[in-house]
Amino acid sequence: MSGGAGNPILYLDGVSVVFDGFKALNDLSLIVEAGELRAIIGPNGAGKTTMMDVITGKTRPTAGTVRFREHDLTRLDEAAIATLGIGRKFQKPTMFDALTAFENLELACKAPRGPLACLRWVLSPATRRRIEGVAEEIGLTSRLGDRAGVLSHGQRQWLEIGMLLMQDPELLLVDEPVAGMTDQETEHTADLLRRIAGERSVVVVEHDLEFVRALGCKVTVLCEGAMLSEGSIDHVQNDPRVIEVYLGR
Repeated sequence: MSGGAGNPILYLDGVSVVFDGFKALNDLSLIVEAGELRAIIGPNGAGKTTMMDVITGKTRPTAGTVRFREHDLTRLDEAAIATLGIGRKFQKPTMFDALTAFENLELACKAPRGPLACLRWVLSPATRRRIEGVAEEIGLTSRLGDRAGVLSHGQRQWLEIGMLLMQDPELLLVDEPVAGMTDQETEHTADLLRRIAGERSVVVVEHDLEFVRALGCKVTVLCEGAMLSEGSIDHVQNDPRVIEVYLGR
């Protein structure tokens, strides 16, 4: 699923990141359309994590343009970028294991975070409906009352995606969501990400090529900090350059 052509939500142009003389990103350019689902693949050290660090403000680019809609992300810090509508899910889920799935979603709710606002916080019927809607979307309605610590690995990943959805992001960055999942959990995750895309843009960094195929989206291959190939999964898997540096067949 992809957004309308010529309607980019994320725009990287000529982005380079240099660490002590090492180019983690090397003149990288990337465009993600509004509502698009995009997969990013590549060998270890290709620059995938650095690219997401740049988008979220964790790392400042040495050169290049990074824009989210009309916003210049190179001028903003991590907190400011998050409030613009960019959510990031790391490979290892981060949540409160002692709290229920419902409570984790409630804590993630997009709301004022000042001390006074927290003291006056009351769960409204609208927020409850929002939590229940997100739980249904991620497939955890029946587990809302269970502590996060007892959920399966796959369910914890879905819960964290749900926590991001509670923030109403326009762009989700998802890092290796199916690592360690069962085949059934992997299939559910592919369905979930396909459903999420369209209403918002989703960029998925992943190594599992069968999972990438199940996403049915455009694939970007990074190598040595630059774009090596881009297109359908069939196109990139048959690109001699990708075979040489990544697929090894």
